Amino acid sequence: MGQITTGLLITGSVVAIVMGAGWLLSLAKRDASIVDLIWGMLFGISAWSIYISGVGSPDSGRPVLMLVLVTIWGVRLSAHLAVRKWGEPEDYRYASMRRRPFKWWSLLVVFGLQGAVAVVVSLPIQAVLVDQSPSPIGWLDGLGVMIWSIGLAFETVADFQLSRFRSDPSNRQAVLDSGLWRYSRHPNYFGDCLVWWGLFLPALAAGAAWTFIGPLVMNYLLLRISGVAMLERTICDRRPDYADYIRQTNPFFPWRPRPAGPSDGA
Repeated sequence: MGQITTGLLITGSVVAIVMGAGWLLSLAKRDASIVDLIWGMLFGISAWSIYISGVGSPDSGRPVLMLVLVTIWGVRLSAHLAVRKWGEPEDYRYASMRRRPFKWWSLLVVFGLQGAVAVVVSLPIQAVLVDQSPSPIGWLDGLGVMIWSIGLAFETVADFQLSRFRSDPSNRQAVLDSGLWRYSRHPNYFGDCLVWWGLFLPALAAGAAWTFIGPLVMNYLLLRISGVAMLERTICDRRPDYADYIRQTNPFFPWRPRPAGPSDGA
C-alpha cells in the first residue's frame, strides 16, 4: 500500500492547490460555476503529476495507456464546458446557493467536496500510475479501452446534440427527444459512467480490484446526487413537456422509447 499512499498524497496535494486557486478565482469573478471547467482538468493534472514524479514505472505500457485515456477524456470535457460557458452567467445551481454565507460555503462544498470526490473517483488512475512492476497489457486492458471508447463516444455525441439543440432560441422551453436523447434522458451521464468503468479495468488488471470504489462513487453521484436527480428535480417547471418525456424515455440506460399512452395526450 506504500505506492498508493504516495499516489494519494500527490493527488490530494494537486487537487488542493488547483481547487484552492479555482476558489480564489471564483471569488474574483463572482462565479462558482468555473468549478465545472476545472473538474475535467483536475484528473489530467493529477495523473500527469504522478507520472512525472516517477513513483511508478512511467515507461511501461499500462501507465502510458491510462495517462492517454484520462488526458483525452479531461481535455474533451473541459473544452466542451468552456465553449458552453463562454459569455454565460453563473450556473443557476450555484447561484441558488448564494442565500447562504457563500464565500466559505463555496470553499467547503463547491470546491472542497468536489475535490475530495475527485481524489476518490481517480483511485483506478492512481493505482495504475504508481504500480512499480506492471504486468504486460492484456485482454482486460483492451476491454477497458473498448468500454471507455463507447462511453466517450456517447458523451461526445450527446453533448454535441444538446449544444446544437440549445443554440436554437426556439427550443428554450422544448425538450430534446431525438438522437441519443430519444433512447435515454441522460446519455451523456451514461457515457461518463462507461468511461470510468473502462478506466477501472486496467486497474483491475494491475491487481487493484479495490479501486472499484472510484467508478461506483461516480455512478452514485451521477444517478442520485449531482446528475440525474438534481436536474430532474426542477426541469419539469422549466420545460412543461418533460413530464411526457419522462413517461416515454428511460432515465439512464439507453433503450427504445415507450409508446405514448392515453394519459400522454395520444
